[in-house]
Amino acid sequence: MTHRNEQALAILITGGCGFIGSALIRFIINFTHHSVINIDKLTYAADPSSLKMLNQSQRYHFIEGDICDAQLLTQVFNRFQPDAVMHLAAETHVDRSISGPAEFIQTNIVGTYQLLEASRQFYNGLLSAKAARFRFHHISTDEVFGDLPGTGFFNEQSAYAPSSPYSASKASSDHLVKAWYRTYGLPILISYCSNNYGPYQHPEKLIPLTIIRAIAGEQIPIYGNGLQIRDWLYVDDHVEALLTILTLGNVGETYTVGGNNEQTNIEVVRSICAHLSQLLPDHRLASGNGFTSLIEHIEDRPGHDRRYAIDASKLATTLNWTPKHTFFNGLYRTVQWYLAHVQ
Repeated sequence: MTHRNEQALAILITGGCGFIGSALIRFIINFTHHSVINIDKLTYAADPSSLKMLNQSQRYHFIEGDICDAQLLTQVFNRFQPDAVMHLAAETHVDRSISGPAEFIQTNIVGTYQLLEASRQFYNGLLSAKAARFRFHHISTDEVFGDLPGTGFFNEQSAYAPSSPYSASKASSDHLVKAWYRTYGLPILISYCSNNYGPYQHPEKLIPLTIIRAIAGEQIPIYGNGLQIRDWLYVDDHVEALLTILTLGNVGETYTVGGNNEQTNIEVVRSICAHLSQLLPDHRLASGNGFTSLIEHIEDRPGHDRRYAIDASKLATTLNWTPKHTFFNGLYRTVQWYLAHVQ
C-alpha cells in the first residue's frame, strides 16, 4: 500500500477494541510500518482478546479511557503526538439505541465533540510540516442516509435521513466533523461504510448471532419477513479502504465504502445454514430442512430501514480501492472462524 510521503505515521484510533477497530489495528501493525495508539472505554462490545497477539509490539499502545474525558484526550495527544486520528468509537446497535438512546447521544455526539476539540487544540499547536501531515478521519455509516427504494444507491451526495436514535446520533457527529473543517480548518476525512461482517464481531449482530444460535440448536430470530436488504462488506476489505482513505484521500472529502454484495437478511441466514450443513456434516441439524428449521420470524423493529446499498465508484476511480472478497467466500471464512472459536 502507498502512504502519504512514504512516512510512518503515529495513528490514534478510538474504539480500537471493537469489531472494525480491532481489525484495523491488526491490519496496520501486521502489514504497514505505522504505529497505533488505541483508546477504548472497554464497554460490553469491546473484545481486548482480539488484539492480544499485538501486546508485545512496540508499535502498539493501549489506553483504557473514555473519549468524553477531555483531560484524558489532552494527555494522550501531548504524550503520543499523533499524525492522524481514526475515530471509530461509537455505540452502534440499533436495537439498543431504541431501548436506551442516552448512551448513544453521550458517546456518539458528545464524545465526538470532545475528540474534535482535543484534535483542534493539538493541530493548532503543530509546526507546519507536521500540521500538513495531520488528518482526522471520521468513520461513519450508510445508515445516516436512511432508507433506499428498490433501486439506486447511496453515494457521497446522498441526503441525510436517519431513522433510528443510533443513525441520528451518527449523523449528528458527521455534521460536527464537517463544521470543524469549515469553521476551524481541521483537516478531516469522512467515510460511510455498509454492513460489515467477519471474525471477532459481537454476537448481537446478525451473522455471528445466527452462527452461534444455529450450532447450539437455538431459534434464529428474523425481523418481519426478512426481506430487508443490506450491502455486506467483509471487514478486512473495509479496513484496507479506511487506511487508503487516510493516507491518500483529499482533505474535506467524503467517501462511501461498500462491498457490492446486496443480500436480504433471510438470504444471509439461509447461506449461513448452508455453510454450516457443509462444515458440520455430523451435526443433528445438517440434513433434511437442516439449520433452516431454526428460523423464527419475529415482530419487526420500529423504523426498520428496508434497503441499504453503496456506490463506491469514487473510491475505486480516485483511490484505486475495490473489495477483494465476494459475499460467498467472505461468509464462508467467517463461519469457519466462528466454528473454530465458539464451539
